[in-house]
Amino acid sequence: MSLQILDPTHEGAAREFALAPRQQTLEGMTIGVISNGKKSTKPFFDAMEKELIETYGVATVVRRIKSNYSAPAESEILEEAKQWDALIAGIGD
Repeated sequence: MSLQILDPTHEGAAREFALAPRQQTLEGMTIGVISNGKKSTKPFFDAMEKELIETYGVATVVRRIKSNYSAPAESEILEEAKQWDALIAGIGD
């Protein structure tokens, strides 16, 4: 039996990208939250939603849960996200 060690680093150069423009305020906005759906995310996002609305004046918080916590969000969720002013991708255990 032999042991093979793999190098997990990426061989190519990283693509350049630009950061998304930042919002000046969250007041009156619709904020989407995409969760990985693990059990402990719910109480955290409950508290975060309350804070966004009460402290920052967010009009609506839309919460969606991926069907598979280790896979990318479904295309339907990503299409819906185009209607949101900002998005928070959340993970938890």
